[in-house]
Amino acid sequence: MIGDAESIGSRESGRSSFPGASKRSRLHRYGALFLGLWIGLIGVYAQSADTMKPQPPATILLIRHAEKMTDGNEDLSSAGFDRAGLLPKAFSPAAGRPGLPTPQVLFAARISSHSNRSVQTITPLAQALHLPIDDRFSDHDYQALAAALLSGQYAGKVVLIAWHRGRIPQLAAALGAKPPYDPWPEQQFDRIWRIDYSNGDVTIQDLPYSIMPGDSK
Repeated sequence: MIGDAESIGSRESGRSSFPGASKRSRLHRYGALFLGLWIGLIGVYAQSADTMKPQPPATILLIRHAEKMTDGNEDLSSAGFDRAGLLPKAFSPAAGRPGLPTPQVLFAARISSHSNRSVQTITPLAQALHLPIDDRFSDHDYQALAAALLSGQYAGKVVLIAWHRGRIPQLAAALGAKPPYDPWPEQQFDRIWRIDYSNGDVTIQDLPYSIMPGDSK
């Protein structure tokens, strides 16, 4: 009888402890599942937020307008028109210059009573590439231009900008790059600042485009 009682008590003890252990096991599984789902949702949200962030152009090429007159005239000099005419040699697909991709979008500082030079500089290139020149931004509106370029409208594009030397370093900074030097030298017309955007990083290179005798290498 005692043995039977002990056996019965033991069985009853086993039955009474099993449901609690099972409940704890289920709670543990549910907790792990909930935690996994929560982590997954956070990852999806982070990825979605990153995808929704406006994407920049692939590359932005900054150049100064070509040589100017020494008498304050708003047009290019003879040498400046020569340089402008040779720009397609540097940037056209046929040129195939290493480090100088062919632009898909062209910007120039808006024509003013003081200067037509930025538009004049890239007009031959625009004609060669069959592209319009966007000149809606004036020289001092470089921050608005930078905002437009980083808005996502030009995501993945190669953009070339012809600007005035006094604002080029500030424009580069507004585009998220550290200018290689500031100010832009007064007699320098033969350099390109190439800004590249990749995986959230911004890099800038100071390059020659070497299209006229005496240009830097």
